[in-house]
Amino acid sequence: MSNQSSATVDTQAGLRTFELTPDNPQRLASLCGLANDHLKQIEERLDIRVLNRGNQFELKGNGDSVRAAEDIIKRLYRETRGGKDLLPDTINLFLQTSEVETLQNPDDNQLHEHKLYVLHTPKSIIKPRGPNQRAYVHSVLTHDINFGVGPAGTGKTYLAVACAVHALQKDQIKRIILVRPAVEAGEKLGFLPGDLSQKVDPYLRPLYDALYEMLGFEKVDRLIERNVIEVAPLAYMRGRTLSNAFIILDESQNTTREQMKMFLTRIGFGSTAVINGDPTQVDLPRGQHSGLAHALAILQKVDGIGVTLFDSKDVVRHPLVQRIVDAYESFEDA
Repeated sequence: MSNQSSATVDTQAGLRTFELTPDNPQRLASLCGLANDHLKQIEERLDIRVLNRGNQFELKGNGDSVRAAEDIIKRLYRETRGGKDLLPDTINLFLQTSEVETLQNPDDNQLHEHKLYVLHTPKSIIKPRGPNQRAYVHSVLTHDINFGVGPAGTGKTYLAVACAVHALQKDQIKRIILVRPAVEAGEKLGFLPGDLSQKVDPYLRPLYDALYEMLGFEKVDRLIERNVIEVAPLAYMRGRTLSNAFIILDESQNTTREQMKMFLTRIGFGSTAVINGDPTQVDLPRGQHSGLAHALAILQKVDGIGVTLFDSKDVVRHPLVQRIVDAYESFEDA
């Protein structure tokens, strides 16, 4: 028997009925949530009504919304295979604004082919969510230099690390190099204990966390000892040429123009560079201009460079984060 198949009946524009198979009470309970909380989340997010009796579902509401809800419910059901419980984080990911809008407007989605990109790492399988995340992964896999630009929480760093681990596992590269400008965000590096590397390590924590999740603590530590994974402040890149490497420059909005030019000209043969940043979070001293904004302006017509722009709709953290980003943007634009 197929793990999941359904017969969908469009009796009218705003009504859809379908069946989830196999009919597994434990999986269905996980899908619906305690007191149907998961279904209520879907109802509230899409402004529809969800009715079910066992594995038989009926959706009522706007035609585009019920089609999106059917797709989301079927994919969430697939997530319950093997007795896996659905967590609130998973439900929120599937109800992400950009993902819902893509499902509601399938004819307008020019990035449909990007759904094919799935990144396999030793500890996890990473699937980009929403059109911008899919476009970003597509760009990283097909360009030597890539810019990911947008607010925190949109998955830029996590997906860049996933692409790097994916490439390392396939022997497409020899090393992963994680780089960040040593610029304080209100804190003073000089007052932190340890040498320069130890001072910068806390600022690279998101990169470390992603590596640990995808490779495991022991393997990451071994790869760092063997210099297969290198963590370095941006200043350490001067004078080097980086070949057969996957280089991730995080927090690139805090580079100066000179530093950005220096970094971009370090790229050697067989290498991929990903430059991530949020132009609204610049921590440079007053009077210094961001190298990220400058590079985006002068490189926009250069062939072979990929640029993906994220916005608040792509935020994959707690739903409040998206609303906070929107509120700050509205305040700053006023």
